[in-house]
Amino acid sequence: MENENQTQAELSALLQVRRDKLSELQSEGRDPFKITKFDRTHTSAQIRDNYTEEERELTKRGSDEVQIIKAHISELDGQTVQVAGRIMSKRGMGKVGFVHIADIEGQIQLFVKKDILGEDEYNRFKKLDIGDIVGAKGEVFTTQTGEISIRVETVTLLSKSLQPLPEKFHGMTDTDLRYRQRYIDLIMNADVKKTFINRSKIIASIRSYLNTQGFLEVETPMLVSNAGGAAARPFETHFNALDEDFKLRISLELYLKRLIVGGFDRVYEIGRVFRNEGLDTRHNPEFTLMELYQAYTDYHGMMDLTENMYRHVAQEVLGTTTITYNGIKMDLGKPFERITMVDAVKKYANVDFNEINTLEEARAEADKHHIEYEERHKKGDILNLFFEEFAEEHLIQPTFVMDHPVEISPLTKKKPDNPDYVERFEFFMNGWEMANAYSELNDPIDQRERFKAQEELLAQGDEEANTTDEDFMKALEIGMPPTGGIGFGIDRMCMLLTDSPAIRDVLLFPTMKPIDK
Repeated sequence: MENENQTQAELSALLQVRRDKLSELQSEGRDPFKITKFDRTHTSAQIRDNYTEEERELTKRGSDEVQIIKAHISELDGQTVQVAGRIMSKRGMGKVGFVHIADIEGQIQLFVKKDILGEDEYNRFKKLDIGDIVGAKGEVFTTQTGEISIRVETVTLLSKSLQPLPEKFHGMTDTDLRYRQRYIDLIMNADVKKTFINRSKIIASIRSYLNTQGFLEVETPMLVSNAGGAAARPFETHFNALDEDFKLRISLELYLKRLIVGGFDRVYEIGRVFRNEGLDTRHNPEFTLMELYQAYTDYHGMMDLTENMYRHVAQEVLGTTTITYNGIKMDLGKPFERITMVDAVKKYANVDFNEINTLEEARAEADKHHIEYEERHKKGDILNLFFEEFAEEHLIQPTFVMDHPVEISPLTKKKPDNPDYVERFEFFMNGWEMANAYSELNDPIDQRERFKAQEELLAQGDEEANTTDEDFMKALEIGMPPTGGIGFGIDRMCMLLTDSPAIRDVLLFPTMKPIDK
C-alpha cells in the first residue's frame, strides 16, 4: 500500500509539472490549443522509405578508426519538408537534441541544434515532454550513423500532453487496459496499429472485389420490429415516438432478400449486427457481418465466390495466399476441400447418419457417445451436435461443409433428391466457422411452414428461434428468383489474416465489462 501511495504521489507530481508548463505557455501567449492547423508536406514514410543506398566513411568517437557503412539516403535529401507527430523519445539536449516523432506511418528523427533554432526557441524545445504533438520544418539529411533525419529550422508545439505515456517496456502490459484505452495502445504498439490498418485494407479489398463482380453495396435497417435471419437472441429497445418495441438486427438477410425480389440481382452489405450473447475470444455482442445475395445461382456459386474472394483479399493485403495463424499454415491457393456434414461426422466420429433412420436411433447413438441433447432436438439437430463435438476442430485448412439437416436451416432450399437435407454450407478455417451460405428458400408456402416450426420452438423455450416476418412473406409471394446467399464473419476473417488471438484484438473498441462491477 505504501508503494502504491508513493507511485500515485509521483504521478500527481508529473501531472502538475505538465500543467505548470501549459500555464507558462499560455501566459506567454503560446497556448498550443489555440493553433488550428499545421501544413504537413510529408509523412514519415514518404521521407524514410524512399531512399537510395550509398557507402560513406564513419569515424568512431574517441578513435581514429574509420569504418565504411552503407547509409540510407532519402530521395528528399537536401529538401525542406514539414512533418508532424507525437514525441516518442528524447535524448541529448545539451546544445544538440534528438527527438523521434511518430505519425500513422511510423517514426522519424528530428535533429535539433541550438545554433540553428536559436537560444530562446531551443530552451522552449527542451521543455517539451514525451507525448507532446509537434510540427517541425527542416531539411532532410542522413546522420553519420546512417539514419534519415530532419535538421530542424522551426518547431511548433501543436498539442500539450497532460498525461504521461506508459514506459516503453513497462507500460501497456495490462491487456484489459489496452482494450479500454485503445488510443494509448495505438500510440505505444506499432503492431496494434498495423493490425487495424490491415483490417481497413481487408474490408476495402472485399468491397473492391465484389464491386468488380457486379455487386451493389446497400444499407438496410438496424432497428427492426422482427429480428430474423439467424439463430440468435436479440437486444430489445423501445421507440418512444411510435410507442413501439424494436430490436437491434441480428442479421442482414431478410431485407437483402427483399432487394433481390425488387430486381437488384447482386447486393451486399457490410455492417454491424447485434446478438445478446456472451463474450469470449471469438464473440462480441456487436460485430461486423457481411451478407451478399446473387440471383440465378446456388450454394455452389457461393462456394466459388468465397474461394476466389479469400484468395484475392489475402494476395492483395498480405501479398501471399499462404497465411499463418498461431504458427499454423493455411493454404488459400489450393482448391478448398468440400465435404458433406454426414461424411464429416462419419470421418471424425465414425458414425454414419445415413444408417440412422429414426430419432430413437439418433438418441441412442448420442447417448453412446456422451452427446447431450434436449427433448426438442430431432435427428438433424443431433447430427449437428455430433459435427460440433467431433468434426469442427479438425477443419484447419479451408473447408466447405455442405448439406445440413433441414431442422437447423429454416431459410434454406431442400435438396431435391434428399429433402431431409438442404443446400447449405458452412466455411471453416482453423476449426472456426467463417461463413454460412444457402441456396435460398424462395418457396413462400414452404417458408411459412418453416417459420411455423420456428415459432413452435420459441414456445418451447428456444430464445434463438425465428418468428414469422409477414412483410418478408409478402415479398416472397411476389416472387424471388433462385438465389445464392452467404454471410461472412468479417472480424474472424481479420483475426486470421492478421494473426490476432482474440476478436477484441481486431475491434478498435470492444465491449468491456464496466470497471466498477
